Amino acid sequence: MIPEIIQGGNFSDHRGTISFVNDFSFKDIERFYIISNSDENPIRAWQGHKLDAKNFYCLNGSFKIHFVKIDNWENPSKDLIVETIIVSASDSKIVHIPSGYANAIESLEKDSKLISFSTLPLSNVSDDDVRFVADYWKING
Repeated sequence: MIPEIIQGGNFSDHRGTISFVNDFSFKDIERFYIISNSDENPIRAWQGHKLDAKNFYCLNGSFKIHFVKIDNWENPSKDLIVETIIVSASDSKIVHIPSGYANAIESLEKDSKLISFSTLPLSNVSDDDVRFVADYWKING
């Protein structure tokens, strides 16, 4: 699998606005959490997942979601290509990052919030989660 964008939309009328991503399936979702990076450390990097797929949706503000396909879990190349997708609260979409990738989450605005839907049960996370130092791959501005 490759990363993909699942596009949604927004509907507004006199009652307010509804944001939606109707083509996203919750079938494999085990848990979710909300990410709010600090102003002092706007980049949360790098976390890899051998088994867990991540699905990111921006609730407030905007983020850059950086990701790399891991070539070797014990010693990944430092020359892997970093790809980036921007998400914002005004553009209703989910970014799906399949298992086998590492990601970095970068806040672009103060008070930005990102929800992450995960496919792996919490009891299996310790076998899956691989952390890399924040500057392992260069993030281009």
